[in-house]
Amino acid sequence: MRSKINLLLIVFCAVTIASCKHDDYFILSGEVKNPRSIQKVYLLKMDTLNNATKEVLIDSAALSDQSKFSFKQSTSYPNMYKLKVGGTIFDLIAKNGDDIDFKTDATDTTNMYEIGGSMDSEHIKDFNKLSNFYGKITEQIMTDYNAKLKAIGAPSDSLFKISEASYQKNEKDYAAAAIKFMNDNKSSLTGFYAASSLNPIVYETDLIAYADAVRDKFSGNPAVEQFVKHMDDVKPVSIGHKAPQFTLMDANYKPVKVSDFLGKYLIIDFWASWCLPCRKENPNVVKLYNKYKNKGLNILGVSLDNERADWQKAIEADHLTWTQVSEFQKFDGPVEKAYRIEAIPSNFIIDPKGNIVAKNIMGAELEDFLNKAFSK
Repeated sequence: MRSKINLLLIVFCAVTIASCKHDDYFILSGEVKNPRSIQKVYLLKMDTLNNATKEVLIDSAALSDQSKFSFKQSTSYPNMYKLKVGGTIFDLIAKNGDDIDFKTDATDTTNMYEIGGSMDSEHIKDFNKLSNFYGKITEQIMTDYNAKLKAIGAPSDSLFKISEASYQKNEKDYAAAAIKFMNDNKSSLTGFYAASSLNPIVYETDLIAYADAVRDKFSGNPAVEQFVKHMDDVKPVSIGHKAPQFTLMDANYKPVKVSDFLGKYLIIDFWASWCLPCRKENPNVVKLYNKYKNKGLNILGVSLDNERADWQKAIEADHLTWTQVSEFQKFDGPVEKAYRIEAIPSNFIIDPKGNIVAKNIMGAELEDFLNKAFSK
């Protein structure tokens, strides 16, 4: 009986040791077929430094005579890594205990590769296929546009509008696919990988919901924690929330309150005389204001200018006849901080009850929104 017990203990210990053989590190082994001039491969990881996520080179490995390589790394949390082979970057996710196998052919211009031992890395490969699909459509739209432009031999507004419409549709189709992938993979870092590809201004509502869903899933990962914190910061000024109140002086040194505009639709428009995209959008805003001001539309311009003279000159030049205020502190004013303004032009559409119903919409999208709002 004793010998049988001892045998069972030996087997148990052997299984335990085998299953825990490298819980404190992961191994990435690979092969680069037809490496030609490639002699080394490089491993980079995504690291958060000074509140910014960056790629950091952490190791390199020389290719063996059989064109193989291996990395052994320890990580405190599942993290995103990049493998650089020649001029090509391959994405992967690794955690301690993983045995990841990688293969590629340096002569393959499509950059195809095989990866195993990490389900998350396999999912990243799936997402990259999705991303590349829409990326190729974008490339084709640009190629067709340039070819037609060359054939015409002169600038064409109609051709530009057609191409721009196709481009924007493809961008929306990609975003819809990325959002679905993100939400289908909330328990995996691959969902965060997809979330990181989205425009945080345009898809803020989707990203806030995603951040709420994953806030406790990847503790210790600084990139995810920073993302969740940022979404928490912008949530109070996201769609569905009450617009923060403030009082600022207008061009005639009279106090103006956001509450002065309750009962009507209000666009709070953050802009500056030095902001070229803002100045380019101003004619569209002027057109819409003239169309809807008698139906109940108000606009409150908040300038991020530093100089009063520059501000007033731009107001006159762009024919901005609505109320204008400024703190003359660029992005550092209390109002800009309250509204989390990190880039301009930026706008908030406030309904008659003081709720934020849309934000950061311009051009045709702003016109469509106002058409619907005032046709009710």
